[in-house]
Amino acid sequence: ASPLPFLDMADAAEPTLSEEESMEEEEGEAEPRRVYLPGAEPLREGEELVMDQEAYVLYHQAQTGAPCLSFDVILDSLGQNRSDFPLTLFLCAGTQADTAQGNRLLVMKMHNLYGIKRKAPEEELDSESSDSEEEDEEERKPQLELAMVPHYGGINRLRVTSLGGSQVAAVWSEKGQVEIYNLKQQLTAVSDSQAMAAFLKKEQANIKPVFSFAGHMTEGFALDWSPKVAGRLVTGDCNKDIHLWTPVEGGTWHVDQRPFTAHTRSVEDLQWSPTEATVFASCSVDASIRIWDVRAAPGKACMLTASQAHASDVNVISWNSHEPFIASGGDDGVLKIWDLRQFQKGVSVATFKQHTAPVTSVEWHPAEGSVLAAAGADDQITQWDLAVERDQETASGGEDPALDTIPPQLLFVHQGEKDIKELHWHPQCPGVLISTALSGFNIFRTISV
Repeated sequence: ASPLPFLDMADAAEPTLSEEESMEEEEGEAEPRRVYLPGAEPLREGEELVMDQEAYVLYHQAQTGAPCLSFDVILDSLGQNRSDFPLTLFLCAGTQADTAQGNRLLVMKMHNLYGIKRKAPEEELDSESSDSEEEDEEERKPQLELAMVPHYGGINRLRVTSLGGSQVAAVWSEKGQVEIYNLKQQLTAVSDSQAMAAFLKKEQANIKPVFSFAGHMTEGFALDWSPKVAGRLVTGDCNKDIHLWTPVEGGTWHVDQRPFTAHTRSVEDLQWSPTEATVFASCSVDASIRIWDVRAAPGKACMLTASQAHASDVNVISWNSHEPFIASGGDDGVLKIWDLRQFQKGVSVATFKQHTAPVTSVEWHPAEGSVLAAAGADDQITQWDLAVERDQETASGGEDPALDTIPPQLLFVHQGEKDIKELHWHPQCPGVLISTALSGFNIFRTISV
């Protein structure tokens, strides 16, 4: 189903970015630590989950005031394959505030992001180094710069692309229109304090969309920029219609008024093929996944269909950029992997039931073709590697029989967030995952990926 509004919204707080504090008081615990298997057993009275910092390379939290249903990574010019700390990253996000007038389109610069500090045993005993440690902690504080633009109505979903030397965001508004924003002024502001002062004084209130389309007649969530044709966009709505946008000269778009029709209920997600410029995939509340080719007339463009892809709503899909695979996540809590060479059979090549509530986000790793991450309404983020196979020698008779029920492809379960809506890998920072939830943003890298 379409992402529901956040269940309860705390008062909008000041934007903050923080590094998780370590749990020092756990050292004197009476019982040895146990691995907790989500869904396998409820927490007993008095028990609480404690983050194992040794399982993370990087972990930060950020709050932006009102929570964000959707965000995207803004690619930057700081280089590829960045793994040295401190990291810097840029995000664009849209809020879901209590009132339509209270919403904002956000551009964020998160910087000075250090990895988790490993303490050597001798350091823990040395009290003389506490002064220098405090100075060190001050230097290592994460920083957040935020440029906000007023937006009337909650933002259901947004995606960013590079077009004509600028970064632009396509924004699906709960008010029923899709808008295009140029992010140039916001990006300049978060990168320079003088520019930020000018932005706050003059520009902030005057930034408007460069283009807007209200032809969907209702709100929606599905949209995706083509990775092969700059500026080409598809958008899908809760009425079941999909529209194709073609960029035209002068920084505007031609939106084909004839919708792509084949779904019978709300279109939930769209993904362009990473290799074929005219092909895209869609998923729907009607439980199907469909493959389309825009060279055909919209009424005849549906080429392949898996009509019962999931037991009910198919919420999200992700098209692998290295292998002919699509991953899907549904209201049934199931993750499925589809081989496009066998798609017309209507049978997935892999099925994983780790999540105990609807899957809300799924994305393949940008560089490793067998790795993906998923988020669910069960407050879990899971990391998977399809290349892993169970070792027969250690498959049975292990230390904990409950571990035998876990698929070997499941690498990691991340928790601690409430009501997770969306996640993205950072294409320029290997292994770094970012997620948005009612509780705010998490920026982390695990030891598994």
